[in-house]
Parts: sequence; structure tokens; C-alpha cells
Amino acid sequence: MSSSAMPPPTPSGRSATAVRAARGARVAVAILVLAALLTSTLTAIRDGSLAQHLSFFTNQSNLAFALLLLAGTALSRRRRPPWWDDLRGAATFYLVMTGIIYALLVAPLDELLRWDIGWTGIVLHRLAPVAALLDWLLSPRRRTPSARRVLGWLTYPIVYLVATWLRGGVTGWYPYAFLDPTASSWPQVLATTGVVLLAFLLFAALVHLAEGGCAGRRSRRGTWRAP
Repeated sequence: MSSSAMPPPTPSGRSATAVRAARGARVAVAILVLAALLTSTLTAIRDGSLAQHLSFFTNQSNLAFALLLLAGTALSRRRRPPWWDDLRGAATFYLVMTGIIYALLVAPLDELLRWDIGWTGIVLHRLAPVAALLDWLLSPRRRTPSARRVLGWLTYPIVYLVATWLRGGVTGWYPYAFLDPTASSWPQVLATTGVVLLAFLLFAALVHLAEGGCAGRRSRRGTWRAP
């Protein structure tokens, strides 16, 4: 009785498998994030706090990330517009910084080592930021990093801050305590905000440095593939 060994997968076969795996992972993460957002939104509607719920940077950045994951899966690389990398990078950047700021400025100290914070909190504040960073670093891009792009990423956070302070001045409600001048003072709020924006800028620079290293390794052996 003779037996025949299966031929090893060809490079093109491995590439197709990697693309399918990447698409499946992105869709799974996007669905999980959207499910967490839907659950928390329904809770906010029930509690009569929908307007406040929509004002959280966490929810906005998670929604943008999930929608871009799905859109990127539906569009082939050739069909994506030239500015696609900038848009996806911005969404990734906002979400990762959301996770960092939540851990450093928003969450109670005893919460950082706990996992009994509800599945929506785990998804939106922990899983999604990590997934966003990994996806960005491991995915090939058509446009090279630039200082102009890094500075452009700060536009939305600045607009968000101004809108939050204007709205808070009218309603007396602020989504985060470190943005509330009535809880401390304007000098303290502005100082904290300045540190946050500086952290945004430094983190963006680190992402670009890491991106260059990952790009070099990808060119030598190939890793995560974009659909």
C-alpha cells in the first residue's frame, strides 16, 4: 500500500491564507467592538444619558476604528483612496491613546489589575486599543510616515477638547474629570491637557519609529497581510 505526502503550501497559497486570516480577525474584532458599543448605548438610552454617552472620546474612537476595519475589509488595497492610511492611522492613534489615558487618568487605581469591570469595558478600554496597535504595526501601508501626518492627527483631539469645554460651559457637564475646570481650576485643567497632547505627539512619533522597524522586518520575511 503506497502513500503520497501532501505537497507543501506554495508561497501564493500561504499568502492567500494569511489574507483570509487577517480579514477574519479584523471582522471579528470589529463585530465585538460594535456589540460592546451597542450594549453600552442601549444602557445609556435606558438611563436617559444618551447625549453624555455619545460625548465620550472612548466611544467615538472605538466606533471609528470598528467602521474602518469593516470598510478596509470590504475594499481591496487597490480600491482604497490615497488618504486611507492617514485616516486609518488617525483612528488607530486615537483608540490607543484612549486606552492609555483611561488607564492613567480615568480608571481608579484598583481597577487596572481587575477583570471584573464588565465585558464592554474590557473590550472598549483594553482589547480594542491593543488590537488597533497590532493591526497598524503589522499591516503594510501605501504611504510613508511624515511629520505632517503626525501633526494632522492632533486636529481632532483639539477640536474635541474645545467642543467639550464649550458644551460643558453651557451644561455644566464634562465627560472626564480632568477636563472639568469646576472640579479644580482652569490652569490645572490646561496643564493636564497640555501633558495629554504632548503624550499624543510623543506616542505618534514612537509609532512611526516602530512602524519603520516593522516595515523592514516585513520586507524580509512577510507577516500580517492586508486584504
